[in-house]
Amino acid sequence: MAKQEADRTTLDLFADERRPGRPKTNPLPRQAQLKLNKRNQLKRDRERGLRRIELKVDEQLFSKLNVLANERRLSRAELIQALLLQQLAQQDQD
Repeated sequence: MAKQEADRTTLDLFADERRPGRPKTNPLPRQAQLKLNKRNQLKRDRERGLRRIELKVDEQLFSKLNVLANERRLSRAELIQALLLQQLAQQDQD
């Protein structure tokens, strides 16, 4: 009988194997945990009406965004959203 990665009902198959270190608190391997966590985060974001936008910027702009976000006590995503909204409001006024 093979052990299934996502099978939560047969966790005791290898319970007699002793490994050093902290005991497992989650039966899934780390990769499966990360995948599940990401899926749940995306689901929460969708429920909140958020959509993902990705962009690449150079290191200098990235650093400036981080500094400005820290000064305003915002996350970088919140800062970028505020800047985009401000720019769009200016475009509407013109």
